[in-house]
Amino acid sequence: MHESVHPIQLPMRNGVSASVVSVPQGAPHLLDFLAQRMPGVSRQQWSDRLAQGLVLLENGQAALPDQSCQPGQRLYYYRHLADEPVLPFQAQVLFEDAHLLVVDKPHFMPVTPSGRYVQQSLLVQLKRQTGCADLVPLHRIDRETAGLVLLGKRLQDRDAYHALFRDHQIHKTYLAVAAHAPQLKLPLLYASRLVPGEPFFRTQEVPGPANSETRIALLHTDGQRALYALEPISGKRHQLRVHMNALGIPIEGDPFYPTVLRGPDAPEDFGQPLQLLAKSLRFTDPITGHARAWTSGLHLTLSAP
Repeated sequence: MHESVHPIQLPMRNGVSASVVSVPQGAPHLLDFLAQRMPGVSRQQWSDRLAQGLVLLENGQAALPDQSCQPGQRLYYYRHLADEPVLPFQAQVLFEDAHLLVVDKPHFMPVTPSGRYVQQSLLVQLKRQTGCADLVPLHRIDRETAGLVLLGKRLQDRDAYHALFRDHQIHKTYLAVAAHAPQLKLPLLYASRLVPGEPFFRTQEVPGPANSETRIALLHTDGQRALYALEPISGKRHQLRVHMNALGIPIEGDPFYPTVLRGPDAPEDFGQPLQLLAKSLRFTDPITGHARAWTSGLHLTLSAP
């Protein structure tokens, strides 16, 4: 019978915090379990990580490839990609205090480790720069989207900041470039029901009660192109992109809507960024009581005069 112990606190390694996996009943030997549970990493890579002492037991000691697994046992490991692409962009820190970090994220950079990116993700880069192991994104924007990201620095503050988003107490404005559609009566409030779609990385509209709402306004026109202000009331995945596509004005440079031009694992086309920018954030700080407002310094290919 495996005796459970309290989870250990492990230091970051190159900005990466330790991940943890729990062993289920009837698991095979440790190497077999890791290879079966996380097949995105090859068996040989897991063997190499074990040989290098990069998989740890609950007591902080290095795990051995041939040792048995115990039900309920926790194994700790650090995410690493051997051939991670390097993004030719840097995020810009706009504000930092004891509670918050506000950053301008470039296009193509994921907020958290995902897919082909770990070290290049925004979170790992910021953890590496600040040394703050408790840093966490308080909301997400798509990898393809540029602009403002708000991160919390203290565990005890997270619930208060998350409540801002849950209770719609934070005002967010995005800018987007798409075709000019003079037939649309703007501004308008667009609402629909969004669910996970096919392929898995897309979102789709379906009949039923709306679970997503976006205010859409026209800011500027330039021939057949236009700049729009988008204010999401809800926060569904790809909401702005799907709503604009549903109105017949898909956002320029979108690789997923209306059709899939490049899958999430396809090589990047840095010359064709999605023309969507998280431009501004405004709220009352629940910790300090201060009025907070930031504006992104990044720009799209069309801007208001």
